[in-house]
This record gives sequence, structure tokens and C-alpha cells, in this order.
Amino acid sequence: MSEKLAQTALNQLFFNARTHSKFLDMPVPQSLLRDLIDTLKMAPTAANSQPARFVFVTSQEGKALLRPHLSAGNRDKTMAAPVCVIIGQDMQFYERLPQLFPHTDARSWFAGKPEHIATTASRNSSLQGAYLILAARALGLDCGPMSGFDNAGVDHAFFAGSGVKSNFLCNLGFGDATALKPRSPRPSFEDLARFA
Repeated sequence: MSEKLAQTALNQLFFNARTHSKFLDMPVPQSLLRDLIDTLKMAPTAANSQPARFVFVTSQEGKALLRPHLSAGNRDKTMAAPVCVIIGQDMQFYERLPQLFPHTDARSWFAGKPEHIATTASRNSSLQGAYLILAARALGLDCGPMSGFDNAGVDHAFFAGSGVKSNFLCNLGFGDATALKPRSPRPSFEDLARFA
């Protein structure tokens, strides 16, 4: 049985954490990004499918490839962020299930079933993108997740010739708290949930 996290940990993950649009001019070490992947991959996905694929755009060359596919509102902040991670979804994830879920023939659940593949890839890569946000916060990074980009353009620039399609983007770094606006209101329990 797991223990409840200390309030300081909950604050770092949820209550004090904010969505950042501006980051300090501090590089994010590749070793920290490796730790990020090694952390988030431990969280659950359907049949341990692990369909998310991550591209950490950190170089000027990578940012130049990404820039024309960003919406106007996301362009400047993404170019200034130390890292923009493209969270993709591998539409051929099921080919690795014999390795990742070896105790049954899970590959057969997906092979030749494009709708099931698409639904599973989308749902579980989105979950893994959410895990990325929480893992990043747990490791001391700040996040700015976003849509607002041309998926087809990003796919052509970063995933051409593969079975991977982009899902969403997330800027990473050490957030500039002076640029934050007041936190927006959150709905009540009753607005979001009920007991049955």
C-alpha cells in the first residue's frame, strides 16, 4: 500500500505548479531529459504499449525546422524556451508488444485493426504526455504544454518515413515566475465529479 505524498510534493506537482510561457535563460541538461524519459516510462499504458515517442528540440537547427509549423501565438515563446518536446504517437507501436507485453499475443489485438490502433495510440500517447508533465515537475522542470501547430508540417519535418504522428507539444525549462499571471479559477468538485 502506497503512502500519501507530503504536501510539499503535492504542491510541486499540482498546487504550486503553473503553466509557463516564459523560461529563464538556463539550459536543460540532456542527462535530465534522459531521467525524464526513464521516469515517465514507468507509468501505465494499455498492455504496456508505450506508444509515445518524444523529440527534444533543443538545437537552433531543430528550432528552425519547428518554427514555420507553429501558430503565431506559440512561435516566439517556443523559440525562446530551452526545450520543446514533440510528443508523438507511434502508429506501429503494436509491433513491439511481443517484447513489451510478452505473456500473451497482444500484437494480434491490433494488427489489421486501424481504428483500434489509432484510438489506442492517441489515448495512451496523451497519457504519456501527461506523465511527462508530472515527471518534469517532479524533477524540477517547468512546463508549457500546447497545441496550436500544424501537425502535418511537424510530422513531415520530424517523423517523415516513420509510423509516428505528432500529438502535442510541451515547452520545458526553468520557468520565469515573474511572467506568470494569476492562476485561473478551477471548478468545484460538484462541477467535475459525482458519486454513483
